[in-house]
This record gives sequence, C-alpha cells and structure tokens, in this order.
Amino acid sequence: MPWSWRYEGTDGQAVSGPTETFGSQADAESWIGQSWRDLTAAGVTSVTLMEDERVEYRMSLLPTAE
Repeated sequence: MPWSWRYEGTDGQAVSGPTETFGSQADAESWIGQSWRDLTAAGVTSVTLMEDERVEYRMSLLPTAE
C-alpha cells in the first residue's frame, strides 16, 4: 500500500504540496523529516500521513509554545 502526506494550512483547509508517494511508513516519515522546513515556508502548518485513504496520524509542523 502506498503512503503519502496530506497538507493543511493555518485555517485547517487542504493546501497543495508535493505529490510524493512512498513504499513504507518509515520512508514517508524520513522524507517529512527532511522536508518540513520547505513545507512550512510554503504555508503548510500540519500534515496527515495517509496509507491509501486511511489516516495513520496528523501532526503539526509548527514549533510548540514553551
């Protein structure tokens, strides 16, 4: 099953982003670890990891408040 990321902006609405697909969850997570800065610069504030149409998890790309 292919893995991919869904991208959201500050308003929670879907935004466009790279249409990369990955053969494993680990590959997808490695890619987001390398790409998150570019995504946030493009206005992406959160991402959702998808396996086909199934949501694995959602996470913010914004720094946490301390």
